[in-house]
Parts: sequence; structure tokens; C-alpha cells
Amino acid sequence: MTDAERPEDDAEQSFVSHLVELRSRLLKAVAAVLLLLLALLPFANKLYGWLALPLIRHLPQGGTMIATEVASPFLTPLKLAFFVALFAAIPYVLYQLWAFVAPGLYRHEKRLAVPILVSSVVLFYLGCAFAYFLVLPAVFTFMTHIAPAGVAVMPDIGHYLSFVLGLFLAFGLCFELPVVLVILVALGIVTPAQLADSRRYAIVGSFVVAAVLTPPDVLSQTMLALPMCLLYELGIVGARTLTRTAPAPEPREDG
Repeated sequence: MTDAERPEDDAEQSFVSHLVELRSRLLKAVAAVLLLLLALLPFANKLYGWLALPLIRHLPQGGTMIATEVASPFLTPLKLAFFVALFAAIPYVLYQLWAFVAPGLYRHEKRLAVPILVSSVVLFYLGCAFAYFLVLPAVFTFMTHIAPAGVAVMPDIGHYLSFVLGLFLAFGLCFELPVVLVILVALGIVTPAQLADSRRYAIVGSFVVAAVLTPPDVLSQTMLALPMCLLYELGIVGARTLTRTAPAPEPREDG
């Protein structure tokens, strides 16, 4: 083997080793989700009962939920158990991702990435909790009270699950707004001053996003738009803190 061929072989071996490590990390993440799913399966019906509480508490007298498909009583709680397992495994999945990419980062990038990962997980969970404890009861109270006379409110369990999961995803992602702003400032795309000057456009954009992501009622749209406006201000504060404490670039670590 000549000296000219060795760099290509080393590069190929390095690429293969990265693929092997990536596969290992992905398998660990999938295994974590499956283990949590197996642990949650015996409690699937109870989990659905907890999820349905914001609606059941506000149903009219004699109102109940129904299953319009034959397999819905079995598949719907199973689907919920899978998504609960996926949400619960998010920290471990992100840790596997972090363990894969961390060796190629600068030290100052690592110091920035860890708070971003932690805060993104916390904000996502806060968004879901906000939707469950505040938004869903308010929305269902509004919806059940405006039903026309003579109309029995009996939501389907499958449609209810899809509605709630969509709302959780919308609020969870929108609560990531401060993290997105900090990343944009860290990349040099915008500055904290530009974010502050664009505040009025951000307020309008928050209501537009809320109108797209939430059900077609003013209450849920407002309950998403207002937190987004507050989170935008939090993102500006975080971006200013980042610019004041940004360290000088450092060389990459060996390996």
C-alpha cells in the first residue's frame, strides 16, 4: 500500500466507524422507547382516562365519549401509550444525539449546546403541561357551552386523541421560541437589537401562528399567542446574556 492510498483508507475507516456509532446510538434510543412502551402498556387505559379528564369534566349532564370504529377501544389507548413513551424518552434520545456529535464540537460550543438541549426539553414539557392544565379545560368549557340546543356532545375517542396530541405538539414547539432566538443570535444571523426592533412584527406573527396551529376559536388562539409574546421577550433576554458572556473561540479537542 502506497502512502497516497493510506489517507483514503483512513477516511473510509473513520466514516464507517461513525456509521457504526450512529447505528448504536439509534438502536439505544429505539430500545429506550420500546422499553417504556412495554412498561406503559398495562396502564394504557388509565393513561387515556387521565388524558380525557379535561373533556369529561366539562361534558354536559349525561354526555359521554364514544368509539365509532371497531378497533378504537384497543388501538387508541395503545397509540397514546406509544406517544407517552416517546415523549418520556426524549431526554435519553437527545443524550444519545449529544454523545454522537459532542466529540466534533469546540469547547465553547459544548458549553452553549448543553444549556440549549436542557432548556429545549424543559420548554417542550412546559408547553405540553400548559396545554393540558390550562388550554384544554378552557377550550372544552367554551366548546360545550356553545353547542346548539338538542345536540348531544359525544366526542369520538380517536378524534379526541388526535386533537389533543396536535395541541400538545403545537404548544410544545411554540414554547421553543426562546431557544430558536438564542440559536439565531449565536449563529450571527440576527442581533438582540434587531430582535427588539422587530417586536411588533413578532406579536403579529404570534397571533398568525396561533390561528394556524390551534382550533378555530379565539380563546385557544389567544392562549397560545400571549405566551409566545412573553417567550419572545425571554428569548431577547437570553440572547443579550449570550452576547455578553460569549467566550473566545477555542481549538477543538483531540479525537
